[in-house]
Amino acid sequence: MQPSKHPAGSLKGGNPLLRQYLAYLRVEKGLRPLTCEAYERDLSVFAEYLEGSNGLLMTAGQAQVAGFLEHLQKHGVQSRSVARKLSCLRGFYKWLLLDKQIRHDPTVNLESPSSWKILPKALAQSEVERMMEQAGTAAMHPQADAVALRDRAIVEMLYAGGVRVSELTGLGVEDLSLAEGRMLVRGKGDKERIVPLGRLAVEALESYLTRGRPALTIRPGESRLFLSVRGEGLTRQWIWRLVKQLDARASPHMLRHSCATHMVENGADLRTVQTLLGHSDISTTQVYTHLALGRLKAVHRAHHPRATRGGAK
Repeated sequence: MQPSKHPAGSLKGGNPLLRQYLAYLRVEKGLRPLTCEAYERDLSVFAEYLEGSNGLLMTAGQAQVAGFLEHLQKHGVQSRSVARKLSCLRGFYKWLLLDKQIRHDPTVNLESPSSWKILPKALAQSEVERMMEQAGTAAMHPQADAVALRDRAIVEMLYAGGVRVSELTGLGVEDLSLAEGRMLVRGKGDKERIVPLGRLAVEALESYLTRGRPALTIRPGESRLFLSVRGEGLTRQWIWRLVKQLDARASPHMLRHSCATHMVENGADLRTVQTLLGHSDISTTQVYTHLALGRLKAVHRAHHPRATRGGAK
């Protein structure tokens, strides 16, 4: 059976268990609609797989979950996607276990595919600099318009803070504390975190707030930080296009990964990167482990007295 590429609408409408779990994710966990839809698709694919052997979500065992993961890999599903589906199943069966609907979690002791070894694509520091220079050139002109000032502030924040696009579009003016060089970000599950901003990002925001945003504000009392020429909040798709205009190979998410990659390459520890990116689990940040190990080896070679042949005299 090929992995399904279509959301199982019949499951959504006809499976009370799945409906209960999706309601739990939306109401109690506070997950966003798009995240809930992704969970629904993953659970629907697993439910369809179980139907092939007359199995059910409630009664699935460890052998069936393991068989499902192997089935996905045999059909060319990337390790990262398989790992995401396993993570979805873990959450689902943990919920069933806590709700006392099952007595055993079939995902216990199952190893996740080592997708963290596949480093997300990141731009070189020189490539990021070119993007910033391109956005900055228009914004630094004495007669720069509001859009140029806004665009420069956006790309600076994407890279400086490593924020997600949805986090950026959700920012309000009141979330900024420029005097302290930081902002309040609401991430997945509406979890809040403080994100520091560097000098260049602060300067770009100050220019936008004083010279750019007032020209874009149409409705009095508008609180959203980044506005379109019609005075409305920007969409994720619009910001995606903006980044593509600066570099056709780049994306907002790539700037986020570039932020983390360059921090680790310059000596940041994984816990710091985890906090900055808003990862709830350190295992998500471990994708950058080999970069940290490379830094550790370089420091060891430079400072340990027996790290080189010359030091063993």
